[in-house]
Amino acid sequence: MVSDSSSLGPGIPKNIVICVGDGMGFEAVKAAGYYAYGETGHLSFEKFPYHAEIATHAANTPMTDSAAAATAMATGHKVNNGVISMEIPGSGTPLKTLLEIAKDLNKKTGLVSTTYITHATPACFGAHNPQRNNLGEIAHDYLHLTRPNVLLGGGGNGITENSAESAGYTVVTNREELLELNTPTETYVSGQFGQTNIPYVFDGSDNLPQLSEMVTIALDILTKNEDGFFLLLEGGRIDHAGHSNDIERQLLETMEFSKAVQTVYERISDDEDTIILVTADHETGGLQVQKNNGQGEIPTINWTTGGHTVNNVPLYGWGKNAEHVEGVLNNTDLIKIVLGNSDFTEVQLSLL
Repeated sequence: MVSDSSSLGPGIPKNIVICVGDGMGFEAVKAAGYYAYGETGHLSFEKFPYHAEIATHAANTPMTDSAAAATAMATGHKVNNGVISMEIPGSGTPLKTLLEIAKDLNKKTGLVSTTYITHATPACFGAHNPQRNNLGEIAHDYLHLTRPNVLLGGGGNGITENSAESAGYTVVTNREELLELNTPTETYVSGQFGQTNIPYVFDGSDNLPQLSEMVTIALDILTKNEDGFFLLLEGGRIDHAGHSNDIERQLLETMEFSKAVQTVYERISDDEDTIILVTADHETGGLQVQKNNGQGEIPTINWTTGGHTVNNVPLYGWGKNAEHVEGVLNNTDLIKIVLGNSDFTEVQLSLL
């Protein structure tokens, strides 16, 4: 049992990267592989040496939402749908997240997403709230409590340029400003791109960055730290395309997510004291791939719902402690893998 981050030993990797393809089930990976390469196994994370699957149920229902699932991954605790890293059901105590553990260990930290940055998945790593829709309160936690060094995603939704600047962040609002950042001198950067989610790859960027571009700049900033870093990377719009049963957009979002993961791997895989985990918070759309129509051709598919499903989702691992990525796991096991807690005893990490 772990009581606080100060008791965590040298088994924690120097660099920790959690990559979440929101809504990306096994069939979404298969469909993207067929479209991009004509066969499976070639997306960046599929080449990682360790593969497993994860059960995703929330504390109060078999069908999780992103908040409950991301809280489970970030803290090791099951919570009710809609809850952002607080012990609900239970005492209502804020639950310490991987990002906060990393910060306590003098690591730099970052949240990067194609959703607006206060959305549920990044929020669960950088905020605490009983309700995922309290976006202004989530933004306040980012700017004044957890203070990630890098916040890159869609704008609006509780965060403003003025609030970030007042909190000491350099604010950029488009692709050009992001790419022109003097990353060697930047310590806190808030990328607020537009007033909602980043546009789908399919629809064009409108001078806003794509995920692989955002993660490149994030790594430029985070990798300067000798104590390492924590990064949450989310391909958030895979989920949105699943809700819309839009295979064209989902394919391109999954491919861009794979490209972003490849960028991470190429940048940091020469440091063996690193873990990269790639997974999903849940599956969306009940996608079923029926036929591979070859490279560059949309596979024949079927959707079974416009919502989430209870299907298990994939987990891929590379690097230090990733050998524990095997078999069928629970989403609460992700933090235990990172911490090297190989016997998977209960991890109790609460903010006292």
